[in-house]
Amino acid sequence: MIEIDIKKELDKMSLEVNLKIKSGSFIAISGKSGSGKTTLLRVLSGLEKASGIIKVDGEVWLDENNFRKPQEREIGFVFQNYALFENMSIEENLLFVKKDRDLANELLKLSELSEFKERLPRTLSGGQKQRVAICRAMMRRPKILLLDEPLSALDSLMRAKLQSEILLLHKKFGTTSLLVSHDVSEIYKLSNRVIILEEGKVIKDGEPKEILLKTSGSQKFSFEGELLEIVKLDVIYMAIIAIGQQLVEVVVSENEAKNLKIGDIVRVGTKAFAPMVSRG
Repeated sequence: MIEIDIKKELDKMSLEVNLKIKSGSFIAISGKSGSGKTTLLRVLSGLEKASGIIKVDGEVWLDENNFRKPQEREIGFVFQNYALFENMSIEENLLFVKKDRDLANELLKLSELSEFKERLPRTLSGGQKQRVAICRAMMRRPKILLLDEPLSALDSLMRAKLQSEILLLHKKFGTTSLLVSHDVSEIYKLSNRVIILEEGKVIKDGEPKEILLKTSGSQKFSFEGELLEIVKLDVIYMAIIAIGQQLVEVVVSENEAKNLKIGDIVRVGTKAFAPMVSRG
């Protein structure tokens, strides 16, 4: 069990989080930029200090009298940037963390990197580098694996592949994983609990279906996107909205057009009873 009850004053808000996390869980943390997601991971890792309590399996990592340094905490941290040692081979990057060649070979095999272990990071693709970074984080057999948007710079096919590998390593090593992500499909695929932060506070906490699929009224579908433009066509108004990597056109009323402004984050809902679904 991981117990977190911390407070940290930031520039424009106060991060106040009180959570209990079952060991072996895969937790997704989401929310708008600046809501405190990365800071929460950094406090857990010991890279930043906060007031309060952090206990992991009964061991105190943080309280008013104790503060475990990052190297004293059983954590693995994977960032968006790979942070590999460019002058070391892939295998050497792993062994730098822990001199356990058997474990290094096991991780490289699981991640399909065995044939690249003698190569330098600069010779690998972005996806391969991130797989090395994930393997390196697992070299300490961490109790907690912290993932701060590690796949956001990769294309969709590589993201899907690495998501599967992350889930495989999470289950095989029995780690507790906390993932910061904005990708709904990634969150749904990997996590068994979703926590939404807003201005440093937990505003939603529950199972992925409960948090991600909940709609209001009789809506069957609901999507969130950014309003890019409102165009008047004869007597109707057309809103251009970016949803993920797609642009959609939605007819809005004159009153809605007047109350919306460019840059608004809007929710698009439909009451379609029998939608059509086809391959892209």
